[in-house]
Formats: sequence, structure tokens, C-alpha cells
Amino acid sequence: MPQDDKDSHDNRAEYVSQQSAYPSVRSFFKVPGPVRQLFDKFPLITYPPNQLPQRSPRDRENHTLYIFITQSEANNGDTSFNPSCLKWQAYLKFARVQFRTVPSTNHSSPTGALPFLLASVSDVIPSQEATLPIPSNRLQKWISEQGATPEEPSDIRYDAYLSLIDHRIRRAWLYALYLEPRNFTAVARRLYVQPCSSSSLVSATIAYQLRAAAEAELLKHSVLIDIDDLYSEADNAFDALSTILGENTFFFNNENPGLFDASIFAYTHLLLDEGMGWKETKLIKGLKKHKNLVQHRQKIYKTYFGGLK
Repeated sequence: MPQDDKDSHDNRAEYVSQQSAYPSVRSFFKVPGPVRQLFDKFPLITYPPNQLPQRSPRDRENHTLYIFITQSEANNGDTSFNPSCLKWQAYLKFARVQFRTVPSTNHSSPTGALPFLLASVSDVIPSQEATLPIPSNRLQKWISEQGATPEEPSDIRYDAYLSLIDHRIRRAWLYALYLEPRNFTAVARRLYVQPCSSSSLVSATIAYQLRAAAEAELLKHSVLIDIDDLYSEADNAFDALSTILGENTFFFNNENPGLFDASIFAYTHLLLDEGMGWKETKLIKGLKKHKNLVQHRQKIYKTYFGGLK
């Protein structure tokens, strides 16, 4: 991104100016002769970056998206059970990018988070940049570079509409999944805890960390967690999104789905997917009030994932 380039340039310039402004400091901390001679004999070695996990493809003939997903679901081309991953999984499909999915976790991700993508490499000796993973915040740019960007709206209220998903619906999702006891036991524990370890102690630690992280995230926006308010805000968001969609097939009356459609689908699909095994369904009931949002989810799932046949 241009901003990233600008920041890097500013940091380099600042470093150079600091070095030239303090010559006395450099001379004061000059490396003593004996120490310098020691490093002359045993020079420091710069090691290459950490390698990708062993399961990473070596041929790199196909684009590979690493997401939260079971192996059987990946083999069948099904959806991720994580909204952040499903958003980009759907968007890649909207853009007609051919890729495969591989089960992964945040701990095994080189970027520290999912999803990330390894682009195919056709060169015999690929450049180092070509072999680096692409994190989610760079996926839209990467997709546009492939010349396959779906149509995006120019509505000046786009960011305000998107905040309904990224804030109101996401907060209610966090509470429903991690802090509703019955849902955590039936859904979150099965998907995020049990696959990590068979040790009861390790599982208990992971479960505690997940719930604590969700609680901390919610408390960033409020002094206390008001359950009724969370669900009410989500219901209001669904109301607004239903009005925005209207009788159109996709948002903003686009002929094909775009990133906004992927963002809302990532939540509506997982809430309406009976395979998730939800026990507490307050959030789901609020969504089901809006027939057009349910149909929007069905249209995308059937068209791009082959579901609901």
C-alpha cells in the first residue's frame, strides 16, 4: 500500500537523521578492539526467514488458501466455519480465482492469523517475494492484480453500512459463540478447542483464552457487557441491511456479488447452517425475520459452494 511505502521511507529517513545528528554518541559506544577482533573471527550469521509448515505445498502450482476448516470440508470444497476466513473464501470465488483450501490455525500461520494465501509460483526459481504468504489485509489488492476484481459500489455510505457488519453483528457473534455457555460447549469447543489437543489441561487453557479474548474485545466498547443490548444492536443491523438489500439479488443492485456480499454472507451462512449445532438461537431468530437476507445467503451458497441443491 502507498501508506506502507510512505511509512517505510519516513522511518529510514528518521534513522539516517538521528545517526548524523549524534556523532559523539557513536564514538562513545565504539566497539572495543578485542571485541571487534572476536567478531572478525566469528562473524554474525543472518539466518533466512522461518519456513512455512511442512504441510505447505512444494509444487505451488495452485493458489492455496489457509483457513479454519475441517479436512473433510476442505476436500469437499465446503465453507470455513470462521467468518473472517469465509469472507475471503467467498470473495475469491466471486472473483473466479481458482484455489484450494487447507486446514490451518492461527498458531501455524506465518502471519499469526488466518486466513492467508500462498499464490502459485510458475517460475523455476521463484523470487523471495513471490513465495511470501499474503495476509487477509492484502488479499483484495492481490485479487485486483490478478485482473479479477468483482464490481464494488461507489456509494459514499459504504463504510457506514459495512460497520453494521464489522461492529454490531460481529460483537453479537462473539458473545453468542464464546460467551453463551451452551453455544461455547456445543460449537466453539468442538471447532476451536478439541482439534488443538487431547490434553484436558491444554484444552481448558485454550477454552479460557478464547472466552477471555472475546470478553476483552467486547469490553473495549462498553464498561460492561449488556447482553440484551448486544442482540438488540444486531437486530437493528439486520433490519438496516435488509432495507439496503431490498428486492435486489445482491447488495447495491450489483449484477454479481462483491466484498460487501461476502462480508454479510460470512455471518448469515454460519448462523443459518444447521451443521454448526447452535443451541442458543437469539441471534439466529433476529436474522430469520428478514426473508431477503436468508435468500441472499441461499443464493450465494448454492451458486458458489454448490449447497442447498
